[in-house]
Amino acid sequence: MRLDLCGLEKWYGNQAAVRGITETVVDFKALAIIGPSGGGKTTLLRLIAGLEVPEQGTISIDGELLLFSREALLRHRQGIGMVFQAFNLFPHLTALDNITLPLEKVHGFTPAAAREHAMGLLERFQLSPHASKKPAELSGGQQQRVAIVRAIAIKPRFLLFDEPTSALDPEMTAEVLEIIEELRREGRDLVMATHHIGFARHVADYCLFVSDGTVTEAGPAAELFSQPRTEALQNFLAKVLKY
Repeated sequence: MRLDLCGLEKWYGNQAAVRGITETVVDFKALAIIGPSGGGKTTLLRLIAGLEVPEQGTISIDGELLLFSREALLRHRQGIGMVFQAFNLFPHLTALDNITLPLEKVHGFTPAAAREHAMGLLERFQLSPHASKKPAELSGGQQQRVAIVRAIAIKPRFLLFDEPTSALDPEMTAEVLEIIEELRREGRDLVMATHHIGFARHVADYCLFVSDGTVTEAGPAAELFSQPRTEALQNFLAKVLKY
């Protein structure tokens, strides 16, 4: 996968969330975006996902320029799988229906084909006993696993994860991280904003350190974590690895 960011700017009122990011990342399978809370990593991820529109700058994915018209953004979002920190499941639908709904309404599956495809994935991820349950009847870890199944069910170009374990306890966190690692081993392309530094170091092959709305440091994950060049990244790693 290739990602080209050029002069990217995103503002909320007078606050710059992303400030002039220009970065090219080539031939990666898993990209980790790390950094302090409020530093801009989630905003950058949402820009890549087409969920936010920049004030300035361009984004190209695998050499294809992301256009910011309503129609182009809709097509882009339909081709990617996004997993949010708050799960974003429909509370009135069962786990199964949360997966089949986009397959039928957006991707042209028949109800029977959508159900068969969804049940196969639920079975794979040990969720089939919970297919008829609504989100309120599921644990946080189960809800996030359903959200991951929903994301991969559409056979996306790539997957994006926005702090997918921030709402989970340690045991559930481990379950979700294992699934993401399994998807990585399958060869799926991943982009993730995460505060789990050890996990990012283990899974990612490239990393962006985002702080104060800019990419302060970037490089191969093994190199960036073992030999941080900037004082900002050195201080950040020393702080987060302390706990």
